[in-house]
Amino acid sequence: MRTRATTALSLAAATLLTGCGLQAATQYTPAAEPAEIQPIEGAAGEEIVVGSKNFTEQLILGKIAVIALQTAGFDVVDRTNIPGSVPARQGMVNGEIDMEWEYTGTAWLSYLGETAPIADPVEQYEAVRDAELANGLTWLPPAEANNTYAFAVRSEAVDDLGGISTLSEIAELPVEERTFCVESEFASRNDGFVPMLETYGLELGDAQGVPRDNVSTLDTGAVYEATDQGACNFGEVFTTDGRITALDLTVLEDDRAFFPNYNISPVLLTETFEEHPELADLFGQITPLLTNDVLQELNAQVDVAGEQPGDVALEWMVSEGLVEPA
Repeated sequence: MRTRATTALSLAAATLLTGCGLQAATQYTPAAEPAEIQPIEGAAGEEIVVGSKNFTEQLILGKIAVIALQTAGFDVVDRTNIPGSVPARQGMVNGEIDMEWEYTGTAWLSYLGETAPIADPVEQYEAVRDAELANGLTWLPPAEANNTYAFAVRSEAVDDLGGISTLSEIAELPVEERTFCVESEFASRNDGFVPMLETYGLELGDAQGVPRDNVSTLDTGAVYEATDQGACNFGEVFTTDGRITALDLTVLEDDRAFFPNYNISPVLLTETFEEHPELADLFGQITPLLTNDVLQELNAQVDVAGEQPGDVALEWMVSEGLVEPA
């Protein structure tokens, strides 16, 4: 989900953009009527292209944006479901997409090429916002929701592990209890597994730290199931993933603030924003409502219950009084 942008990937993005990268999503978007979101003067007949990446959370957020902008009166071109971060990014910087939701940590570490994340989420957002102006992009204020990395334990094992609640407490457990399930990318990232262990006083491969036999490298989806089934005590998760709640996993506190902030923000082409500054107020009605708990629930409705992202987006917006069903 957060692959580092390299020169090779950037070159590949050009192919994706001219091929399948910017095709419209297959999922439909249900119609809505104004409620708290009202038509914007001058929006009628104005085209806005909305993009998103192709994983569940991005599809839901993309559909929220499509519904909001259509309700405000814009002619929306739906280009959600772009396969990957790089072509989605290229679509914006090339001016082919007017609006996407993006993550502050992704922009800072991957798109802008920085190596050291900023611990304070507000400062991280402001640094990204200021840097992105040079790229012709305007970052609106972020949501509370922070889709960062974390480690989770099956809730029924918490008491057996001494009532564990923080990452620092892993070092207090017997070596044989320090078992982990991680995905392959996380195992090799500079904000990933090895430096995380070091931050918490543990060394991978050390008989008194975390022996390599204590670590299972799995596909992302398999990590959640393996953790729930007790194949390991600690599984790498994303903090807004709906499977955390569905599988009754307990997320451990990152009490030494190792993991970067990945707060979600609406990002607009600056040219588009200057033409329609009212978009700040429009998204200002939506963004403050997006918390980790909200996104976990919305993601679960798709990943666990099998609902369509467009339906989930509309149902949530109706429940918040933002729109009415058509």
